[in-house]
Amino acid sequence: MDDEVRDARSGELPLLAAIENSGDAMFAEIGIVFPPGPTVAELVIDKGGEILVTGDPPVGFAALGEVDGAVHLEQISVRGDLTGRGIGVRLLDAVKARAAGRGSPGVSLLTFRDVPWNAPWYAAHGFEELPEERWGPGIRAYWEAEIEEGLHALGPRLVMWAPTPARS
Repeated sequence: MDDEVRDARSGELPLLAAIENSGDAMFAEIGIVFPPGPTVAELVIDKGGEILVTGDPPVGFAALGEVDGAVHLEQISVRGDLTGRGIGVRLLDAVKARAAGRGSPGVSLLTFRDVPWNAPWYAAHGFEELPEERWGPGIRAYWEAEIEEGLHALGPRLVMWAPTPARS
């Protein structure tokens, strides 16, 4: 498998929803069933967001945007049968490197607090909970949208942040 993380090619974008959907079985095993609708990948693509992939064809992706002047990680997803092999870590490292290269102060994300491959995984890779008093208007808008979409009814959510290393 190709380990390179790169920008998605336009012909690969239609493949990303299937990757994201393949991970839903893991969530279903712990009682989290997502409502029907477009995937995060489809929403980010529709907004013209940035997609990094690994594999050829892709087996994992990271969908990025910008919120409150920083890189925002909308989603990392790895094909369900390939989890636990370091693919997500490579994608996350590439996201953090991309943020640092752009001079972003850090990377933000919203995730489930108690799902082992969500907040605890991000915490193991340098993210910390971002206290509400430090939320910008963009993060607050994401939070409110998630409540309206019913995500918070599926389990406790939190905002996380990882600062980018200072440039030398």
